[in-house]
Amino acid sequence: MTDDYYMTLALAEARTALAAGEIPIGAVVVAAGQVIGRGHNQTERLRDVTAHAEMLALTAAANAMGNKYLAGCTLYVTVEPCVMCAGAAHWAQLGAVVYGADEPKTGYRRYGALLHRRTAVRGGVRAEECAALLRNFFNFKRE
Repeated sequence: MTDDYYMTLALAEARTALAAGEIPIGAVVVAAGQVIGRGHNQTERLRDVTAHAEMLALTAAANAMGNKYLAGCTLYVTVEPCVMCAGAAHWAQLGAVVYGADEPKTGYRRYGALLHRRTAVRGGVRAEECAALLRNFFNFKRE
């Protein structure tokens, strides 16, 4: 499977968030070619500021693995993670983080190297499609 394939799954999670009126961000965690964790933003539904797509997907993956460390896993997320989610990815010691759209305002990269030193990072996977979901959501909210 490819980054494009797994980003398709993350985009499906983002669309689930959108349908629920949440900010449309989705994530999946993959180990050995298998999805072991999924998540989409649920901050409104759960009334929990930490219920980001990445956090929920990492928790599901850790439960599936029976281990808090996810060194052999890859997190696919539709938007560059925020500082909180990058911190969680750091502590989980993820093997890789693959994201779609850049997030210049709240993305972790503006704050420096927050991911684990062994975590590979690839950005820009289906970036326009991921960004369009967010743009459309916020344009609708502003109307």
